[in-house]
Parts: sequence; structure tokens; C-alpha cells
Amino acid sequence: MEKIEYKQINETLYKEILDNGLKIFLLPKPGFHKTYGLFSTNYGSIDNTFGHTDETIQHVPDGIAHFLEHKLFEKEDGDVFHVFGEQGASANAFTSFTRTSYLFSASNRVKENLTTLLDFVQEPYFTKETVEKEKGIIGQEIQMYEDDANWRQFFGIIGNLFPNHPVHIDIAGTVASIAEITAEDLYLCYNTFYHPSNMTLFVVGDFEPNELLDMIEQNQAKKSFEPIRPIVRELPNETYEDITPYAQLEMPVTRTKSVVGIKGLLHHLPEEEMEKVKFRLSLQLLFQLLLGNTSDNYLELYQKGIIDDTFGFELTIDRGFYFADFSSDTDQADEFEHAIKQILLTFDTSEAINEESLALLKKKMLGKFFQSLNSLEFIANQFTQDLYDTVTLFDIPEVIQSVELADVLKAGHSFIQEEAFSRFDVIPQLNKGNEDSL
Repeated sequence: MEKIEYKQINETLYKEILDNGLKIFLLPKPGFHKTYGLFSTNYGSIDNTFGHTDETIQHVPDGIAHFLEHKLFEKEDGDVFHVFGEQGASANAFTSFTRTSYLFSASNRVKENLTTLLDFVQEPYFTKETVEKEKGIIGQEIQMYEDDANWRQFFGIIGNLFPNHPVHIDIAGTVASIAEITAEDLYLCYNTFYHPSNMTLFVVGDFEPNELLDMIEQNQAKKSFEPIRPIVRELPNETYEDITPYAQLEMPVTRTKSVVGIKGLLHHLPEEEMEKVKFRLSLQLLFQLLLGNTSDNYLELYQKGIIDDTFGFELTIDRGFYFADFSSDTDQADEFEHAIKQILLTFDTSEAINEESLALLKKKMLGKFFQSLNSLEFIANQFTQDLYDTVTLFDIPEVIQSVELADVLKAGHSFIQEEAFSRFDVIPQLNKGNEDSL
């Protein structure tokens, strides 16, 4: 087992890759009462066209990764949530665009709960009857999100930026798409993406790593898996020309919710993993310098009433796509779009971009990161998301410290292009009978 020491943050991570391909990361935290176990597969909502190198490419209904996540908790002899509850643990799961994760937290009986986590994820049980039953449950969940203006705004701007990419489709799919899902579809996706070689197990808490690894190895040795085969995933080649510059949707909101988005192109991303993380952090620092809530630009827009305290921004860089979005409730949507674009497109002449401000912001970012490491829940949820072959969550401080002003400017010039912008508004509904306007 490989031992990786992060002296700056006083953490020791243990790594092992089993013969079946499962990647294991163990982070002992002596003195902590809770232990978190997270079992993730590199499979999410965008992975609906796929196959193996020696197979025909298959296409499955939208929302199937999320549907599969739900179904894995249901077994022939009952619900796995009940099992975790009897063992004094709480369990959860979530599906993103590119990952599906299953986790538990417990103060005791850690090995027992970890065994349950491994076993239920690795023992699928789908029937026609249980699949049909689940469609109604997930259909209600989809309808709930369709009534959420913030959710519709988020997917509205993604739809503008990536109209041909599956990322623009709700993670849960649509009522129509999940109606097409069969038990055979679920087994196809499961057998493709839930092979141990496509999965990561991360455990953090108060335990002895060698003892826990021995238990995991024994658990996996009892199970048989197909030989490791590379997965082929098909995604469209996105361009700026695909972007829809503007769209809107009427909903029962009191004020317009406006969002400005910027689309990234994959060939603009650095190839080396550490440089990719630096690129992301450089852009995050750039946006904070320009529009953070203590910046002059933010205060000016706020005082003019162009934004309010709902204003926020986010940068998403993931497998197969990346984008940024800037949103606010506003009565001046045109002015909001113009101001955000003007600030971003002229960033390299802004007085906000200077060595002194960057140094202060880096210290603030480091402080927030170190503080977050006190939360085992944060570590468990973030570790897999920030995991590359050669970079982990615990390399972030080193990367933050390495960012220089030239890196910030370079990242900004690469990402912020005038033809990369789009805007989406959720506007107040005038008449209840109005249809969605896109």
C-alpha cells in the first residue's frame, strides 16, 4: 500500500489498487468520532452513448444513471437504508453529470457498514416490476425540479451553451425518457460502468489503515468480476457556433432571474493534470478579483440596483465539458448582461487584477480550504470530485500557492472569448396559461 504524506496539511493518505482494478484511498483521522465511506463510479448523466472497444456502441435513455442509483438501494429482501439504520449508520447517494457516489457515515461498526456499502453496490437486483414502480417516484422528483426556478435557470444556460451535449439534459432525465428504461438497460449500464476498475473507494475517519485494507481485500476476493475492458464514451465535439445567444422561460417568479454563461472548449484546457487544476484555480481567483463580494465592481453593480444579494458565480470543469455562470435576480437584465460581459472581456486592463490583491485572495482561499479540512463530510464528498491519476484534493494548497498573476491572465485570455457568451432569463409569468418560451 502506497503511503502519501502531505506535510503542509499534516495528512497521510494510503492508496492501493486491487487486482480487479478498484482504487482504494484511506485517510486515517485519529480522534474523530465519525467515519465516512464513499464508493464512486466514474459514470454520470452524460454517459448515455457508450460501449467497450470490442462492442457496438449503445445508446440508453436520458436519466438512467440517476435511475440506477435509486434502484441499487432496493434488494429482493428489502431496502438497504434499513440495514444501515440498524447498524447505526446513515446512508446517502448522489448522481452528477459524470459520477455516481454511494456513502455512509457512522460512529461505530465501521467494518460492518463498509461491508454493507461494498456489497449492496456490487450486488444489483432489477426486475420489471421494481423498475416500473420506481418510474412513478422519479417522475415526481422530476416534476418537483421543473417547478424550481433556480434549477430551470441553471439548465437553461447549460442548454444555451451546450445544445448538442447531454450535459444540457436534467440529470434525472425527463418523464418521457425514464418511461423507456427497462431492467435490461439498467443491467447494461451497471455491467459497463460498475466494474471495480471504473470505481473508487474512499474512507476517512478513525481507523487503522492496514487492518481496514485487509478487510476490503477479503471482501473483494470473494467476488468474481469480468476481465477489465476499456470503456468507450461518445460525446459531441462542441464549438462556439453551437451556442444559443439568448433564451427565456416564463415562470411564476416575482423578479427576473438572469444568468450569463461562458462556454469553454476542451482543446483550450491544459493536458497535464496539475496544470489543469491550476487553470481552474486561476479562473476562480480571476472571477473573485473581478466580481467577488468585496470587489469594486460588485459594490458598484449592487449600488446601481443591477444585482442584489442573490448574485453569485460558479466555474464548472468536468470530464467532457466546462463553463462558468454568473447569475442574479434583477429588474435590469439587459444592463446586467452588458455589465458582466464588459467586466469580463476587459479583465486584463482592470485595476482589480494586481499582485497585491491576488496575494491576499490566495491567502483567503487557502484559509477557507484548511478550515474545510476539519469536516470529514467535506473531505469525503470532495475527494472523488478532485481526483485525477496524479492529483488529489490534498494537492490543492500547493497549487494555490503556485498560481501567479501571469497564470491568472493566461487562463482568462484562454477562456473568456466574446463568442463564448450566452444569456438565459427566467421572467415573471404574465398569464398562467402561457407556454414555456424558448
